[in-house]
Amino acid sequence: MATDTHGGEEMASVAEQSAGMPQLEFASFPNQIFWLIVTLVVLYLILSRVALPRIAGILGERQGTITNDLATAEDLKAKAAKADEDYNKALADARAEAQRIAGEERAKIQAKLDEAIAQADAEISERAAESEKAIADIRATAVDNVREVATATAEELVAALGGKADAAAVKAAVEDRMKG
Repeated sequence: MATDTHGGEEMASVAEQSAGMPQLEFASFPNQIFWLIVTLVVLYLILSRVALPRIAGILGERQGTITNDLATAEDLKAKAAKADEDYNKALADARAEAQRIAGEERAKIQAKLDEAIAQADAEISERAAESEKAIADIRATAVDNVREVATATAEELVAALGGKADAAAVKAAVEDRMKG
């Protein structure tokens, strides 16, 4: 059993040695460093040959898309500015045309109005002349009627007072009185 005791001690010593972290055992460092370098080289090759070219392609494609989109946006912006300029020009032309048409219509209406005013003035002048002529005729007729009435009244008064009225003398007296 002494061997058992000795064998048990060896096992305890191996258990003590393996009880720590195997990565920190100095005896396995060269092996660990070798596999670290192999793993890093493999990762580098995979990344440089496979992953990074794909990523670079995607980034290049994305940059191309962004550049194309920016160029398209600039073109659309230029087209929008041109359309806005065309719209403003068309609007200004339409306003100028509307002003011209309105001016022409105002001139036509003013010409018609002037013609109507001239015609109305002519009619008013004509009617005023006719009215003045009618008033003059009425005045003349009124004066004649007043003379006749005055003469007839004077003859009747003279006859009523008992005298004989001389028609020529009564007429001369009425004329004299009417003159002033």
